[in-house]
Amino acid sequence: MENLIFSLNATLPLFLLMALGYIFNRINLMDERAANWMNKFVFKVALPVVVFEDLATQDFRQNFNLKFILYCFITTVVSIALISLLGRLLVKTTSRRGEFVQGAYRSSAALLGMAFIHNIYGDGSTGMAPLMILGSVPLYNIFAVIILTLTVPRIETEKDEPKEKLVKKTVIGIVTNPIILGILLGLVWSLIRIPMPKIMGTVVDNVGCLATPLGLMSMGATFKFKEAIKDIKPAVVASFIKLFGLVALFIPVAVYLGFAGEQIVAILVMLGSATTVSSFIMAKSMGHEGTLSSSIVMMTTFLCSFSLTFWLYLFKTLGLI
Repeated sequence: MENLIFSLNATLPLFLLMALGYIFNRINLMDERAANWMNKFVFKVALPVVVFEDLATQDFRQNFNLKFILYCFITTVVSIALISLLGRLLVKTTSRRGEFVQGAYRSSAALLGMAFIHNIYGDGSTGMAPLMILGSVPLYNIFAVIILTLTVPRIETEKDEPKEKLVKKTVIGIVTNPIILGILLGLVWSLIRIPMPKIMGTVVDNVGCLATPLGLMSMGATFKFKEAIKDIKPAVVASFIKLFGLVALFIPVAVYLGFAGEQIVAILVMLGSATTVSSFIMAKSMGHEGTLSSSIVMMTTFLCSFSLTFWLYLFKTLGLI
């Protein structure tokens, strides 16, 4: 019950912020133009600041565990590959396929990871969350840029675009992606141990705090129920993969490799937490409709409180944590 209450406290406020955005739109306090501006601001400024702060404030040299990082890295790559193959079978529309794949693999690792582990282990935490973030979050964003670029809806004159031009466009998209730039800057800042002045830390924290509420409300304001109903099947499938499928597939491998305790909890967050709101923000910012992404974020955010509690109870019963 304690884990359920913690999970609900962590996820239901996010769901309610989406609902607020929808209500504000219905009563004309937030039109689509305002929501699109908020979405653009979060993508280009607030989210990069969040990932920079998450990484820059960690000491990756302490408690460094190469085996654990490699597991997170390889598992992320394999899960994206498997979901991409499944997406080809289940989602016929190319642009929706990109949103399906991203929504099914991209967790709220940075947002929930450290809070979740700290709630369970308190001051006894051994720093597995930052290592999990290092092994997975950069890949989340790099593959998201690739997938969304390759599946973006294109006008007729662009459909016969040469492969060389598309590859160049994808590479430029990765190199110039604000979130990836935030990750790289945060890693460099952490590794060379640059001190964070208090004034700068306060500004960074205040700007980063805008990412989640603005992103969620802009998503709620642009949510379209009629379009969401059309995408209900892929949204349900992606949500099941996100909350149950990946955990059931990869946790046994982690146990076989000898991971336990806080490592298992960090892997659980990586595989089975709600789809991050940045998946919707990035999809919209890169020319996708975004309805399927918002449906997946809403479903997984609402349900992950119960699914994470189920997994924690199961793992505790089995003596894994």
